[in-house]
Amino acid sequence: MDDNTPDEVFAEFRSRDLGGWGVAQIAAGTGLAVYAMWVGVLQPGFRKVPLRLQVPYMPASKAQVGNVMTLLKGRKGGLVDLGSGDGRIVLEARQQGLTPAIGYELNPWLVRLARFKAWRAGYHGKVSYRRENLWKVDLTECKNVTVFLAPSVLSLLQEKLQAELPDDALVVAGRFPFPDWKPCRTEGMGVDRAWAYNIKAQRQHTCKKNGTVTCDLGHDLTEGKKTLES
Repeated sequence: MDDNTPDEVFAEFRSRDLGGWGVAQIAAGTGLAVYAMWVGVLQPGFRKVPLRLQVPYMPASKAQVGNVMTLLKGRKGGLVDLGSGDGRIVLEARQQGLTPAIGYELNPWLVRLARFKAWRAGYHGKVSYRRENLWKVDLTECKNVTVFLAPSVLSLLQEKLQAELPDDALVVAGRFPFPDWKPCRTEGMGVDRAWAYNIKAQRQHTCKKNGTVTCDLGHDLTEGKKTLES
């Protein structure tokens, strides 16, 4: 399967004609520019989060959202978006019939923006945006999870997801793939690509890789929490 690595995704950014707004997005996403604005306006709530786990706001493009929704097509149950930003993924998921659709975002300004956009779209009360640390969210009953996060965060998040999610859950990542997981499906090309991961298959692959017949999920979860809290 032809999967883009993070380095290849960055290469795609460099070779693509992004225009002024695209350059600004990348600058904001990499922390190389508009840092003062991010600290003063978008950073509240992040000060207690370790630097390597902070993800500056970088909104998903229309193509990225479309690819994520394609991978979720036909899925039942609710959806959780971890690091939901301005809430566009949650809103699209609810429009596609996934309910409840919930976004978890630590930044209070983005939570307010997401709620405003939902109200403007006529979905007030039909979607939920919560200001909460994604590492503390209970995912044991989640069927569908979406993430638009940096590789440094994904490498730790995969431990939590694999430990907590039920076997029939599907995880969809946009912009960057999980570093150690093998996707069951992909959609789109280059920076717009999205990756879907079947948790049961991933769990079995990990058990086989580790040379075990079954996985002690309680132990895995405890170790994962210790890693995140250290």
